Amino acid sequence: MGGARDVGWVAAGLVLAAGACYCIYRLTRGQRRGARRVGLRPSRSAEDLTNGSYDDILNAEQLQKLLYLLESTEDPVIIEKALVTLGNNAAFSANQVIIRELGGITIVGSQINNPNQSIKEKALNALNNLSVNVENQIKIKVYVNQVCEDVLSGPLNSAVQLAGLRLLTNMTVTNDHQHMLSTYIADLFHVLLTGNGSTKVQVLKLLLNLSENPAMTDGLLGAQVDSSFLSLFDGHVAKEILVRVLTLFQNIDNCLKKEGRLALQPAFPEGSLFYLLYGDECAQKMRALVYHHDADVKEKVTMIPKF
Repeated sequence: MGGARDVGWVAAGLVLAAGACYCIYRLTRGQRRGARRVGLRPSRSAEDLTNGSYDDILNAEQLQKLLYLLESTEDPVIIEKALVTLGNNAAFSANQVIIRELGGITIVGSQINNPNQSIKEKALNALNNLSVNVENQIKIKVYVNQVCEDVLSGPLNSAVQLAGLRLLTNMTVTNDHQHMLSTYIADLFHVLLTGNGSTKVQVLKLLLNLSENPAMTDGLLGAQVDSSFLSLFDGHVAKEILVRVLTLFQNIDNCLKKEGRLALQPAFPEGSLFYLLYGDECAQKMRALVYHHDADVKEKVTMIPKF
C-alpha cells in the first residue's frame, strides 16, 4: 500500500473482527438465557462482574471497579476472569475509549509480564481488542517490543504465541508502528516455517501488513530466510497459506515496481528473501501454479506479470 491507509476502512474492518470475537464468546455461553434482552445491570461488586453467568455490557462505573480489582488482587483466578471480562467488553468501541480513559491499558498491559501463561494470553487478547481503537494503539505500542520477544522466545504454536501474533497484526494494520518490527522480520519468517498451520496463517497475516508498505520492502527482502520457504509455493500447500504467500510476493513485487527498482537489480545479500523470490526455483514453482486446480491460486499467479 502506498502511503497511509484509509483509516475509516481500517477501523471498520477491525471493529468487525473484534465484534466477531465477541459473538463467538456469546455463542459459547449457550442459550440458557433464552431471548433475554442485553442491557446494563444495576451496580454490582467487582468480583460479581467476573462471574461466568454475567455477560452484560459493563458501564463506566463497573469497568472502573473491574480495573481496580485487577490492579489490587493477586489471586490468579480472579485476575484471569477479570481479564476475560475486560477483553469481551473491549470488543465495543465505546468501552475501548472508557477503558483507556480510566487508565486501563496500563493495568491490562502489566499482566503480560505475568508468569502464568493463561493470564498472559488473556491480557494479550484484551490488548488485541483494545488495539482496534487507533488512539489506544498509541498507548499499546510501548508493549510491542516485549510482545515480539515473547512471540519469538515462547513455546511454538502456543496460545500465548498466537495471541501475541494477533495483537501485532492489529498493531500493523496501519503504517504507523510497523517500523517497530523491523529487527524481528527474519525471526518471524523462522516462526512461519516452523509453526503449524494456524501459526503459519497468523504470521502471514502480519507479514502481509508489512508487505503493503514500501518503507518495509527493504527489510523484508533483505531478511535471511531459509530456502524451505519455497516449499510454501508447492501446489499441495493448503489454500489459506498458499494464497497468502502469493499475495506476499505480489505486494513486495508491486512495491519494487512502483519505485522502479526491480529493473535496477537491487542489491541484497545471498540467502535473503529477495534471492528466494526472484530465483530460478521460485520461478519454476510459479509456472507450475499456473495450472493449479484452484481458480484463486491461478489468479494470484497471473497477477505477478513475470510469471
